[in-house]
Amino acid sequence: MRTNRALARMQEVVTGRRLRWARDPQLWVELFVTMNLAFLAADIYIAHSVNHFQKAAEFIPLYFSMAAPVMVAVVIALRWMGRMQAPWRDVGYMVGWLAVLVGMSGVLYHLESRFFLDNTLKSLTYAAPFAAPLAYTGLGFLLIANRMVAPRSAEWARWIILLALGGFFGNFILSLTDHASNGFFAKTEWIPVISSAFATGFLIVPVIAPVTRRFLDMCLVVMFGQAFVGVLGFWFHLRANLVEPGHSLFEKLVNGAPPMAPLLFPNLVGLAFIGLWALIPHLPEAAPRTSWLGATYMWAHPAEETDVTD
Repeated sequence: MRTNRALARMQEVVTGRRLRWARDPQLWVELFVTMNLAFLAADIYIAHSVNHFQKAAEFIPLYFSMAAPVMVAVVIALRWMGRMQAPWRDVGYMVGWLAVLVGMSGVLYHLESRFFLDNTLKSLTYAAPFAAPLAYTGLGFLLIANRMVAPRSAEWARWIILLALGGFFGNFILSLTDHASNGFFAKTEWIPVISSAFATGFLIVPVIAPVTRRFLDMCLVVMFGQAFVGVLGFWFHLRANLVEPGHSLFEKLVNGAPPMAPLLFPNLVGLAFIGLWALIPHLPEAAPRTSWLGATYMWAHPAEETDVTD
């Protein structure tokens, strides 16, 4: 009885007006993009400190990552607190397309560092990580899709899942090329390669084929596995850096294994969960068993009528 009362009280709080922002997946995406743009500033600073920002163009993503999250945060406040739609839409489009441009330009810039000179797989592996700038492109497309596609629709949910899928595929490329540079010295370096390929295979299914809520439960289990891989990779990278020679911790971080790179896994898990959660009301329940995600969604949205006609 006490458990039932506690659950009922918790449901009251979750479904109350004060937490209505917590039931808005569109806002979740905006916050996801804002935080990731801010974290990219630190990542870019560490990565480009390897050559001390030798070329002026290397400052572009740094300055962009410092300014963009502030602009997006301001328009988020204007939209969800001041109810001003136009600045949120227009500034979001501007930041989104600029992020796409920065990302695509970064890919070409990284490839030009060596690959375009030799045109070999070896030069591709040992060039600057060419897929890394695509993080900007993905974040830009998130902002654009969040404005172009009707929120809470099945199409919107599938776009979010597709972009999370693209992130995991990017992780696959980065893990493969980065770890190939030292010939996969440790067997554990294969873990993120296999893991990200597995995540990509699972997430592509709800994007291209009709599924039930039970399949989303399987996707959730796979996502928990990806989060664990990311935390494990962070520990491996940090431990490797601590034993590397160097005068300071920052010097070890700059010249050693990138400690923030594995955290892309749990980060993308958050984005994938937003898409999976938003897709739930558009999928049928596989009777007679109830899915975990479906039951949780209905508990958090007791008054909502599900739409399974999609």
